[in-house]
Amino acid sequence: MDCPYRLAEVVISTAGRDQGKYYLVVGYEHDRYVLIADGDKKRFEHPKRKNPKHLRSACFVNEEISIWLANGKRIRNEDIKRAIQDYEKIEEAN
Repeated sequence: MDCPYRLAEVVISTAGRDQGKYYLVVGYEHDRYVLIADGDKKRFEHPKRKNPKHLRSACFVNEEISIWLANGKRIRNEDIKRAIQDYEKIEEAN
């Protein structure tokens, strides 16, 4: 799959009920879908499956979580929430 999104990248949903909501990329499914989680309603254990066409990159990657995911380490939902909150703080500052 030639997915434009990296592991642990913050993305914004552009379609569906969750339009405008921030998520973190936590994996890929088959050759068609990106698995995303927000640490709250969509937790790491049961990520949301989303078509990459319905996402937009926020151009922010949490390097620490990216390394954990690449090595197969399980991450906590609190880490996902914190990564999204860090991005939102950066956006507010700009």
